[in-house]
Amino acid sequence: MITREKCAALDAADPLAAFRKEFSVPEGIVYLDGNSLGVLPVRTPGRVQQVVEEEWGRALIRSWNEAGWFEQPYRLGRRIAPLIGADPAEVVVCDTTSVNLFKVLTTALRLRPGRRTVLGDSAAFPTDLYIAEGVTGLFEGARSVLVTPEELDRHLDADVAAVVLSHVDYRTGELLDMPGITARVRAAGALMIWDVCHSVGALPVELGASGADFAVGCTYKYLNGGPGSPAFLYVAERHLAAGPEQPLSGWFGHARPFAFEPGYDPRTGIGRFLTSSPSLLGQAALESSLDVWEQADLTAVRAKSLALTDLFISLVEGLDGVEVVTPREHARRGSQVALRHADGYPVVQALIARGVIGDFRAPDLMRFGFTPLYLSYTDVWDAAQQLAEVLESGEWREERFSRRGEVT
Repeated sequence: MITREKCAALDAADPLAAFRKEFSVPEGIVYLDGNSLGVLPVRTPGRVQQVVEEEWGRALIRSWNEAGWFEQPYRLGRRIAPLIGADPAEVVVCDTTSVNLFKVLTTALRLRPGRRTVLGDSAAFPTDLYIAEGVTGLFEGARSVLVTPEELDRHLDADVAAVVLSHVDYRTGELLDMPGITARVRAAGALMIWDVCHSVGALPVELGASGADFAVGCTYKYLNGGPGSPAFLYVAERHLAAGPEQPLSGWFGHARPFAFEPGYDPRTGIGRFLTSSPSLLGQAALESSLDVWEQADLTAVRAKSLALTDLFISLVEGLDGVEVVTPREHARRGSQVALRHADGYPVVQALIARGVIGDFRAPDLMRFGFTPLYLSYTDVWDAAQQLAEVLESGEWREERFSRRGEVT
């Protein structure tokens, strides 16, 4: 039988336990929403203050050179590269996930002239679906076709230009077989684009070894870059060498941005996927978080992630009205556990009132994210106990817990 004392013993032996002090976890809170927004690293306020007061406040415009502002998108890309199994020259930090997906998907269609179908997961995060609709609408005869991952092979024909899939399902936490799917897509002559928003920082990602063509990802979830922190994109070197054309030809992607020439001449390499001036404050916050990540062993992070999710599943399965949706198999699980409950929204709100923060996804999924760098085994035990008490007491039926905010 699992006890809190056994969980405390696991915490005492945890090789990642020292990382908790790197994060500002509010007292009395069990935070299980790092798969949506990571907590604040303790070093971030100081770094952002340094940029505001010194680099901006004192050095002013000189900081584009003196503080390396101009090179920041490349520098951060090189630091993210090891987290996603990429070469440092294949990654750049810029814009948002949606904007970056627009760029790489448009590029992919241009690289496959004569092919007009984009395949996507019907259950993917909506922005991926919306962007695919928008991109295909710009190409005559192009179409966006939604399938399930299980149906993918039946649709991989000679008209498919690109496939866009999420490495981890944002609702269920299911982890897809990146190497296997990528190999089948490329064998069909199509290009593979991965959305790694829900896997980067949660588990080792191997874009290069898997043969992925493109990828996009955000930095505000497991990477703890902060709300609205900049996204990143990956382009395999074999495509960069061919000089791909991306649609947003802004001045930061120009080969000579300070020549102020009227015609567009793109940079070589990953720099051609830049568009406009970076958000320096957001990049500063991300920079401080990556200072922490460079000390972490991703293999240990993955091992603890699986142990935490195993523990939570074992503690909550069998609770009244609860169905565990996330796969039990380690090879098919990301770093979150999704539970189905007919009244999931008020149950989650009642949990939040008790200091256990998860979130809800319509129509009936309660999501709990497990972030190994700042979450303990006793946190997981306490969260499961609170969930059991909320369900047993029926307190979630109170009217206040059914009032929905604009953000759920």
